[in-house]
Amino acid sequence: MTNQLSEKILKLKKEKNAIILAHLYQIPEVQEIADYVGDSYYLSQVARDAKEDLIIFCGVKFMAESAKVLSPNKTVILPAPNAGCPMADMAEVEDVEEMIKKYPDAFKVCYINSSYEVKALCDASVTSSSALKIMKNIPNKQILFLPDQNLGGYIAEFFPEKEFILWKGFCPTHHRITAEDIIKAKEEHPNVKVLSHPECSKEVRDLSDYIGSTSGIISYATECEDKEFIIATEEGVLHQLKKKNPDKKFYFPEMMVCPNMKKTTLQDVYDALDGKKEEVILDEEIRKKALTSLENMHKLGN
Repeated sequence: MTNQLSEKILKLKKEKNAIILAHLYQIPEVQEIADYVGDSYYLSQVARDAKEDLIIFCGVKFMAESAKVLSPNKTVILPAPNAGCPMADMAEVEDVEEMIKKYPDAFKVCYINSSYEVKALCDASVTSSSALKIMKNIPNKQILFLPDQNLGGYIAEFFPEKEFILWKGFCPTHHRITAEDIIKAKEEHPNVKVLSHPECSKEVRDLSDYIGSTSGIISYATECEDKEFIIATEEGVLHQLKKKNPDKKFYFPEMMVCPNMKKTTLQDVYDALDGKKEEVILDEEIRKKALTSLENMHKLGN
């Protein structure tokens, strides 16, 4: 049944002149029918540069929003419209505006994992892979970073000369893993490197051999000669890890599952292509401000 539905999706995709994008945390079946699989902002850039006018973005709300910010003239559809991001939801516009008033001299930086309305309030956006490079080019001494306190704390470790004001947000999936989980995994698998996402807590990061984005973790495991790894990020990454490294073993301290990332089904993708899902609509004035935040990410990253 899955194969039949996949074939119907691929056929309809051609008819509709569509492109299917899937985040690395999506279920394997969805990753397999996607034209591109990767981190969220990379996929938004693919959407912007694609010749197709219909973008099916298999991820969560803020990701589809970012794609629409970059591609206002294209139709962007989130197949699971109720797939949100708890961390992004922890930074509400009114609260962010109040925080900005308290720190008027701070340079406002938001993680890509935030709503487009919050991006519109910030001076620049960052991804987990670009944050350190961008921060080097920000002259301000005071940084307001939101919404992830863990990624913000990780970045702050590299810039002791700056004052970081961290929003108290976090990814529930990454935040749930503890130092004890990592220690237990290392005891069960001695001399195996720990690869973790910077959305993990400092206690977990301090026990890690490599800290990086989702795609960074995949690249490190693929390029490293080691045959075994402990992985501290969402379990959806396992699909690509196995595809690229069939001879290697990957251990998760616990199966870290983001419920929202698992909401998208093949039927949802088919229905999105078939016109049964609403497209992402953004307020144009707010979109333009959010676009400036994303454009500044590129300017500061060069």
